[in-house]
Amino acid sequence: MLDTPSPQRTPLSELGEFALIDRLTAAVELKAPSSKVGVGDDAAVLDFGDSEVLISKDLLVEGVHFDLSYMPLKHLGYKAVMVNLSDLYAMNGTPSQILVGMAVSNRFPVEALEEIYAGMLLACSRYGVDLVGGDTTSSTSGLMLSVTAVGHVARGKAVKRNGAQAGDLLVVTGDLGAAYMGLQILEREKATYQANPNLQPELQGHEYVLERQLKPEARRDIGPLLAELGVTPTSMIDVSDGLSSEILHLGTQSGLGCTIYEDKIPMDPQMMRVAEEFGINPVTAVLNGGEDYELLFTMPIAEFDKIKANPSLTPIGHMTADKIFQMVTNAGQSIPLEAQGWKAFQTEDPATEK
Repeated sequence: MLDTPSPQRTPLSELGEFALIDRLTAAVELKAPSSKVGVGDDAAVLDFGDSEVLISKDLLVEGVHFDLSYMPLKHLGYKAVMVNLSDLYAMNGTPSQILVGMAVSNRFPVEALEEIYAGMLLACSRYGVDLVGGDTTSSTSGLMLSVTAVGHVARGKAVKRNGAQAGDLLVVTGDLGAAYMGLQILEREKATYQANPNLQPELQGHEYVLERQLKPEARRDIGPLLAELGVTPTSMIDVSDGLSSEILHLGTQSGLGCTIYEDKIPMDPQMMRVAEEFGINPVTAVLNGGEDYELLFTMPIAEFDKIKANPSLTPIGHMTADKIFQMVTNAGQSIPLEAQGWKAFQTEDPATEK
C-alpha cells in the first residue's frame, strides 16, 4: 500500500493555476531518450526515430470510476497511470510518456492534488515513463482525471485485436476476478461504516484482492517474456471490462468465435474465498468483473509447447470459425458468453445482471 495523505491543507486559491502547476510538476524529471521537450511548453516533443508511436487515453471520473471514501488519493494517481500503460502493453508496445488532465473542485486542497501527483510520479518512476504535460482546470462535479499515454513499438510489431485465426489458442496472463472482489469488500465496509462510524473496517486477510483493486500493476513483463519464448501473439487486449467482454472484442474484430473452459480459468485462492463469502460464483466475477489489467492474447496452437510450463501464461480456450462464443462448464454444459462487463452510462451492477 502507499503512504497516507499529508494533514496540511493549503487552499488552491492561495497558489493560482500557474503556481499550482509549478508546484505539482517540480519533481518531474525527463529520463526517456525520446523526451525532448516536456512540461512548460505548448506541447511535448517526442522523437521516436523509426518506431511507430502508440497513444492511449482513459478518463477516470469521481462517482463513476472511483469512490474517494475508500480510494486513497495516491493510489488513485498510481492507478490512473496503470490503466493507460496497460493499453500500450496490450499493443506489444513500450510506454514512454504520459500527459495528465485534471478537473478539480475547490473542496480539494493543494496537498490532496500533490498526493495524486505523488502516485502518478511513483508509477512513472517504476515503469520508466515521463510526465511531459497536461492541463488543470476547475470542476463543479467532483474530481476527474484524464491520462494520455504515449509509447512506441517497432514498425510492423504492433499486436492488434483483429489478427486471431481459427484454431488459435486463447491465453491469459496472471489470475482473474480479484479486483472485482476487492471492490466488493470496499463497498461492504463503506456501507458498514455509514451504518455505524464507530466500527473499524475488516480488511485483514483480504490484502491481495484489495491491492488488485486499489493499486493494479500493468503487465510490462509479458512482451519481453513472449519474445524470449519465441511466441508472437496474433491478437491481444487487456482485461479491463471483464473476461467475457474482452473475448468478444477479440473474436468479433477477428471475425471468429471462441470456446473457453471453466476449469482452465486461473483464479487466486483468496479471490475464490472472498467470492464464497459474498455468495458470488467466482467465475461470474472473472467473466463480468473487470479491472484485472491482465493481458488476453491469441497464438498459434502449434506453439503451445513454448508456453505450457510457464506459470504466468494460462491457455483457457481456442478461437473458432463458427462465430459462437461459449464456455464449457465443469459439468460439461456449454453456456453462451455475453458482454456483461461495465458499460458507460449503465446504472445497474453488471455482475448481478442476467
